[in-house]
Amino acid sequence: MAKQDRAIRTRKNILEAAAKIFEARGYQAATIAEVLNAAGVTKGALYFHFESKEQLAQGILHEQDQRFVIPERSCKMQELADVVLLHAYRLQSDPMVRAGVRLTMDQYAEGLDRSGPFLRWSVVCRELLETAQGQGELMPQVVPSVTADVVVGTFAGVQSMSQTVSGYQDLQFRTTALLRHLLPSIAVPSVLASLDLSEARGEAVYDEIRRQFQQQPAAAVS
Repeated sequence: MAKQDRAIRTRKNILEAAAKIFEARGYQAATIAEVLNAAGVTKGALYFHFESKEQLAQGILHEQDQRFVIPERSCKMQELADVVLLHAYRLQSDPMVRAGVRLTMDQYAEGLDRSGPFLRWSVVCRELLETAQGQGELMPQVVPSVTADVVVGTFAGVQSMSQTVSGYQDLQFRTTALLRHLLPSIAVPSVLASLDLSEARGEAVYDEIRRQFQQQPAAAVS
């Protein structure tokens, strides 16, 4: 068990070091040597977990989605808003999330399949919209699969703009503005009026999730 725990810690350490390198340098410019230096591990230890730079990048793209699960809401449009607002909040403080976004948006990342995060986000949004539709929360013209892609695509654009303009400092404001523009064409007025789309919502959801993990000692939150 101690050996397994060491391996888990080593993998986590490598991913966190790689996230900082990929965020700062981009996929093409980053090197395995830089990751080794930042992580303080041997080449053998790194290649035990990741056989290539591409696998390392894919590990980051996967890891950013695994750390937090949004608490289930009775109102699925609030749950969808919480997913988006939490991600915006985490982008300001979590290097793993920032690195994942940098990799996903990096058009110069030759040989790296960047479709995973977009497809996963679309599935999450579509499933929430389908449930919301079944509960009568959506306007009649909404097609969940189409609307999911619109939400993902516009949010990606807002993230890119915020990173360029302010280094993500204004992302919560921009994300709230995006939702306030999009959701009136998606949710029925009675549901729309009940939603919390405040700039503080992302942090509140983050704190809620951390409290839940603190009540489960076996679970770790990074």
